Amino acid sequence: MHGVPDHAHAPDPRAHATDPQAVPRRRVEAVLFDFHGTLAQVEDAREWVLAAAASCGVTLERMRATILADRLLTAGRAGGPLPHRVPPRLAEVWADRDLYPHAHRAAYTGLAGTVEAGIDGFADALYERVLGPDGWVPYPDTAPTLTALRAAGVKVAVVSNIGFDLRPLFDAWGLTGLVDAFVLSYEVGRCKPDQGIFLRACGMLGVDPERSLMVGDTPADAGAVNAGCAVLVLPAADAGKPNGLGAVLDLVVRA
Repeated sequence: MHGVPDHAHAPDPRAHATDPQAVPRRRVEAVLFDFHGTLAQVEDAREWVLAAAASCGVTLERMRATILADRLLTAGRAGGPLPHRVPPRLAEVWADRDLYPHAHRAAYTGLAGTVEAGIDGFADALYERVLGPDGWVPYPDTAPTLTALRAAGVKVAVVSNIGFDLRPLFDAWGLTGLVDAFVLSYEVGRCKPDQGIFLRACGMLGVDPERSLMVGDTPADAGAVNAGCAVLVLPAADAGKPNGLGAVLDLVVRA
């Protein structure tokens, strides 16, 4: 009588491969959110140009505003897209833009100044527009998602590579009470994907990185894995359009 091979009764390592109960899951106690492209998007580029010109006392024809907007986007706009080319005279402030407010302003007003608009003070007006809440549009799911996380007792931080204060924007949108900490690169001296900024966020929330989820839209946000955080990367959407932010609740609140 032939014996039964020892491996015949060994557990099949594939048996539970598709069993969600067999996969260890960590309870998420905090969610770290990127700002631009995740919680909010900059306003339409043509509206940005029209509003900035109006603040300078100039009313632009919409066709001219469209042409200027296209040129300014190529030059580089705060809130994206990145410039096609950074002039050598702006290289230093560009490299430091997310670490110092003066460098952020100098970089983006300098880039805007490479586009001839014939409007006095136009570059500064364009930049000022980005500093205020009217220059941004929160995504439709932002307020509902933050509200649901607050109701579930999940802590929230906004973690952004940025050279200006985001708190006034959240104040204007009535969202400040839903955020436990703002972790801004120019304040903490670290920029994503440096793990230090994610560790600082977790420390400010009093939560272990292993119990935190970073939500963003770029590879820099995904750098949070090096700090021990779980990561969810969502594609950025145009202003006013859903970007899938509600998926956070499926992972955190409804898990």
